[in-house]
Amino acid sequence: MSDASPVIDDLGRESEELDRLVAELGEEPWGLATPAPGWTVAHQIAHLAWTDRAALLSVTDAEGFAKEVEKALASPGTWVDDAAREGAALPPARLLAEWRSGRAALDRALRAAPAGSRFPWYGPPMSAASMATARLMETWAHGQDIADTLGVVRTPTDRLRHVARIGVRARDYAYAVRELSAPREEFRVELVAPSGDALWTYGPEDAPQRVTGPALDFCLLVTRRAHRADLAVRAEGPDADRWLDIAQAFAGPPGAGRAPKGDAA
Repeated sequence: MSDASPVIDDLGRESEELDRLVAELGEEPWGLATPAPGWTVAHQIAHLAWTDRAALLSVTDAEGFAKEVEKALASPGTWVDDAAREGAALPPARLLAEWRSGRAALDRALRAAPAGSRFPWYGPPMSAASMATARLMETWAHGQDIADTLGVVRTPTDRLRHVARIGVRARDYAYAVRELSAPREEFRVELVAPSGDALWTYGPEDAPQRVTGPALDFCLLVTRRAHRADLAVRAEGPDADRWLDIAQAFAGPPGAGRAPKGDAA
């Protein structure tokens, strides 16, 4: 699977980095509240572990995954929180072990998947590369919640190119989930890589509307882990400017997002 191996490798590295952040925590920090309302550090890891298991089912057992979709349809407003709450109730050592074993199993399954395979998901079917990319995006985003809670400043890596790509590709979805009409023309997006030695570009070079800025800030924006007012992402053109208010890289409701740092609320 030469086409998917690089992103699967990056997913492993992203997961290992987050693992190191939580592995030595005592029991008390697992119960700390994170910026996601109602979610502790334990909820964040439980959610990742649960989603990895769902992805593994998708890749290895389509019928089993279909049953999981039925559960989601039966309680569309609570199923994600319910799963996170169930996992968060486990002792931290067991939760950590389950997350590790689940992501290792998913890594093996994605690498073994035949080239060209498509797997069912809660949205459109996904390739192995797309599945790994989505898992990396979630791992990074939920890891950011944990890092913020612990007061840790993470060093951004060029693995963020996967998150940025999802953010750009999901532009029209951000409009659709809010029942808005997406602009007909593409935007130009130019992002400075965390390493500082590359410019990641998307869309036509001559597009009249564009978005520019650091890749880290763009990724924080599209995962709704920071408010636009606190980021150095800039738009040229009214439609591009509007997009920065609603951009999101993940499926599902957008949620309230983060308040500006200067907002006491």
